[in-house]
Amino acid sequence: MRVTNYNSGIEGGLASVSATVTWEDCDRPARQVSIATDARFAKDLSCNPNAFLLATLMPAMRHGEQRLRIDGKVCPQLRNGLVTAVQQLRTWYGPAQHSAVTIEPTQGFAPPLPCASQRTASFLSGGVDSLATLRANRLDFPVHHPGAIQDCFFVHGFDIGGYETLDDNRENSARAIASLSELAQRAQVTLLPVYTNLRYLDDDDSFFFRDFHGAALAAMAHAFAGRITTAMIASTLSVPDLGPIGSHPLLDPNYSSAAVRILHDGSRLSRLEKVGLIAEWDEALHTLRSCFNAFRPPEALNCGMCEKCLRTMTELYVCGKLRQCPTYLLDDISPDLLRTLKVVLPAEPGAPRDFLLQHAYLMLGAANVYNWRELLPPLREIGRHDLVAVIAAKLAEYVQYRARVEERDWRGVVKRLDRQYLGGRLVQLCRGLRGGLLPS
Repeated sequence: MRVTNYNSGIEGGLASVSATVTWEDCDRPARQVSIATDARFAKDLSCNPNAFLLATLMPAMRHGEQRLRIDGKVCPQLRNGLVTAVQQLRTWYGPAQHSAVTIEPTQGFAPPLPCASQRTASFLSGGVDSLATLRANRLDFPVHHPGAIQDCFFVHGFDIGGYETLDDNRENSARAIASLSELAQRAQVTLLPVYTNLRYLDDDDSFFFRDFHGAALAAMAHAFAGRITTAMIASTLSVPDLGPIGSHPLLDPNYSSAAVRILHDGSRLSRLEKVGLIAEWDEALHTLRSCFNAFRPPEALNCGMCEKCLRTMTELYVCGKLRQCPTYLLDDISPDLLRTLKVVLPAEPGAPRDFLLQHAYLMLGAANVYNWRELLPPLREIGRHDLVAVIAAKLAEYVQYRARVEERDWRGVVKRLDRQYLGGRLVQLCRGLRGGLLPS
């Protein structure tokens, strides 16, 4: 892969930087990858090779590129961190899915200098995780402290947009930005809208979630290395639920350079604890956007029907705040509503992406079953045994489905027996051997 032809400019009220990404070892089309923001932040945005390295390494690795030749200088700290991150991904998923890619900057490796003054930023989608990071930071740091969040990036092209063959949903982003603007003003942070087509390099959801989204977010932060010195990425999972995922406390800090430090924040808190944290913040309740449904109406922050909406509404209900959250139209949760959750995608060979996505948003899966289990005790405490019964049945259905999937795969059988009788030690041993972690 080659990253060349940096370009910057201002057009239509947007300042942008871009580079041409050319594949060398696989049959994929060249792409002009861009990062843009409002023109008033033009001086803060730059064609930073470190940003484009983070934007392209994971796709290059996935598709078997032998090298990543990138115009300009690359920070050696970032290079070393990426080697570590790739080793972690190979340990989790195996080397077959993550080929070794040689990083070749045309001007060699040199550490950049950070901004003269420290400035901390975070990413703010309007979801539970990012709102909890901002809220906790405001409670922990005086607003003028260098560790206090001063900038929040809203990124269009990751959870909104990002699919090359679907509508990019700019209307949804505009609605979310308008909603977040008032919160940002009250929280005394600057909201920076960012627009990117980075995911067009490979817009597979599983790849983005499993491997890429921490590096992709870090790429956006490095593009603003002229403005910030630290960027906080809100955790998706809490420590007890940590597993292989593309944004992880073992990955994200490795995406730091000598100029921009990347922090992974919030894994100390469970999902329900995060909801409890923001439930006492009225401004957050008025802008909460947990929905990832690409097919929701543009005027709605939340569809109120997808798995993530149902889960967040149930969490707010447990916290006694669902009625105070106007971004959801319902003020109660019914068993019939939770019965719409699905465990298995409909079997439709060759089904188009939009059909699969419309069903995928209703799915229980490995990324969210822990959060649903967490809701059972508090729902029992408040006497909602009708909801407990539905959630427990759905979780049991999921466990049975996963067991059937594993039974069709001899590796799944071994894993299940290992969990049952050896406490997972066999899998850990195999990972150690595969990753070369055991002493010789």
